[in-house]
Amino acid sequence: MRTRTTTASAGLAAMLAAALVLSGCSASGGSTTGKGAGASSPTGASPAPVPAGGGFEGPRPQDQNLLAWTGDPNDAGHVTAQSAAGVGGRVTLVRMVLREELTWSNIWLGLAGIDPNAQLSNCYLGVYDAKGTLVASTADVSPQLMTEAIAKPFPLAKPFTAAPGTYFVALLLNGTWATNALTLKATGAGISVNAGLNPPSLRYSTVLTGQTSLPATVNLAEQSTSTINTGWASQWYAIS
Repeated sequence: MRTRTTTASAGLAAMLAAALVLSGCSASGGSTTGKGAGASSPTGASPAPVPAGGGFEGPRPQDQNLLAWTGDPNDAGHVTAQSAAGVGGRVTLVRMVLREELTWSNIWLGLAGIDPNAQLSNCYLGVYDAKGTLVASTADVSPQLMTEAIAKPFPLAKPFTAAPGTYFVALLLNGTWATNALTLKATGAGISVNAGLNPPSLRYSTVLTGQTSLPATVNLAEQSTSTINTGWASQWYAIS
């Protein structure tokens, strides 16, 4: 009798175990594979996908209704200033590399300070391409350099379609002003702005002297850093 009771109990236990296994399969949709897939998340939900592009990439020109810039204007806290004798008549070039085609209508300049007693004339902003050809320029901006020390746009005489590539924003100042009064916004980079670069690809440079208008062409192989290295460097510009 003891043997038969033990055998019957063992059989009943096996039947109950089988029933529990079957009920577990039904609760998971009848698939042990599906049950295993959901086990990686306590709630059974799939993990959130990682955004494309690797996450936050920092400020962009488009965040401020601009198309391109030499750098985030929030970092343009430094001031560059030179005497009229130092930069007057020189063409200052600031390189900008465009990654996509855009319509270039304005050059934005960060004007940090003005000299109310300055006598300015024949002051221009313009754009040269990678070959040194003038592709756009403003009218004389002397009056705008006498008012409102803010970042502001200077319209090109004629907007143009800028294909991807390298361009140089050109600034020409003429007249007389007090040193450290007429000043431009810039970074604090100083002479390191051209690290790793040589003509004709300098990021900040000057060419020519004695100019009263922007020449139709400039020889970029003649880019000089002599004035840049004395403090006339890293001016902030943007495009719209």
